[in-house]
Amino acid sequence: MSPSTSKKDTKVVVVGGAGTIGSSTALHLLRNGYTPSNITVLDTYEIPSAQSAGNDLNKIMGIRLRNPADIQLSMEARDMWLNDEVFKPYFHNTGRLDCGHTPEEIEGLKKAYETSINAGVGLEKTAEWLDSEDEILKKMPLLDREQIKGWKAVWSSDGGWLAAAKAINSIAEVLKKEGVKFGFGGAGSFKAPLFAADGTTCNGVETVDGTKYYADKVVLAAGAWSPTLVDLEEQCISKAWVYAHMQLTPEEAAEFKDTPVVYNGDLGFFFEPNEYGIIKVCDEFPGFTRFKQHQPYGASAPKKVSVPRSHAKHPTDTIPLESEASIGRAVDAFLPRFKDKKRFNQALCWCTDTADANLLICEHPKWKNFILATGDSGHSFKLLPNIGKHVVELIEGTLSEELKESWKWRPGSGDALKSRRAAAARDLADLPGWNHDGETDSIAASIDQLKLSEEETARTGGGPAVEI
Repeated sequence: MSPSTSKKDTKVVVVGGAGTIGSSTALHLLRNGYTPSNITVLDTYEIPSAQSAGNDLNKIMGIRLRNPADIQLSMEARDMWLNDEVFKPYFHNTGRLDCGHTPEEIEGLKKAYETSINAGVGLEKTAEWLDSEDEILKKMPLLDREQIKGWKAVWSSDGGWLAAAKAINSIAEVLKKEGVKFGFGGAGSFKAPLFAADGTTCNGVETVDGTKYYADKVVLAAGAWSPTLVDLEEQCISKAWVYAHMQLTPEEAAEFKDTPVVYNGDLGFFFEPNEYGIIKVCDEFPGFTRFKQHQPYGASAPKKVSVPRSHAKHPTDTIPLESEASIGRAVDAFLPRFKDKKRFNQALCWCTDTADANLLICEHPKWKNFILATGDSGHSFKLLPNIGKHVVELIEGTLSEELKESWKWRPGSGDALKSRRAAAARDLADLPGWNHDGETDSIAASIDQLKLSEEETARTGGGPAVEI
């Protein structure tokens, strides 16, 4: 056994978060030779966490390049979705159709297309500019010609959708089989770091029930909850987006089988129905916050923090009234034949944005051995197969300088409330229709219709949740 392997054999790592980045990190610790019993994954809920945005029916897969780090990560992810046995059953390579109809959207599409074909990584073979309704309908004939007048699009044959909850559960099966340890409930809910005598070297974590886990390295991969757990100095702001499901008949679902993901930056997007005929529709907007006075660990006093509200803990929550209307607008444009079809499981899904939409993956500047792995900015799920590899590189001191620079600690570097979106997020306190606390008899029937039964939960991949 080599000295480096021996060192890995004895190193203890605690991963806080059983969602996208946390599960990927645990998998890559295993693949890099760490002893399974020295790896512990913590979460309030069992893996795949019910508080993970990745615990979802589906997510978009596509290659979108903003910088060299995106190129590397996206291409790595695509290859693993196609070839890695843990992940490839969950990639539905149906293609992706990015559409636009306003001058600004069309200009943005052209720039994205040109960036892709000029990247030098072979995307000119998989990307195609579509300049007319006829060309768009050749790729997706079930769109309505009247609804797409003036649209332009970029077709990506290497895109499609990912069966999200199933993919995380595939990792969970590997972790459990290999003997990775877990802590859930109060024993898995982060309270505070533990420190050595110097007060700055992290040597574990304490959870809310008082359990103490000692470790050589701690990774906090808590997604939208990260800014509530430790003070990130406004680098990350947690925001909610919304979605709804519709149930197709077997005949309708058969007609839509193998259709591409259709995305429009003004309207939203929708997916091919899953094997049970459930189709998911999302609108597109800058997101919702939920600011509260809150004191995360490390903050000197309470301050305004956008605090996620878990659908797992608040199952009667739905979506704001204006979101019901905007999802309806997306349905009218994409799927007008279904405009009168009942929508169910309408829910908020939480992620956390950084100002530049790059991840925040770094050692905490004040706490040695405490690793932050968050800041997904709504686009990290496609990186499920490979993001953990780079977290492990950070743990081992081998992360590339390029990724270190992209993911560094960077307070004051921009406005995470707006991020790279068209406008700043709005607060849920100003929006009616989503919070049904205290309402029982008057809405019991509608809530029963919106809540998933156990069978429906299995069919939809775990139901609504937030990212960890």
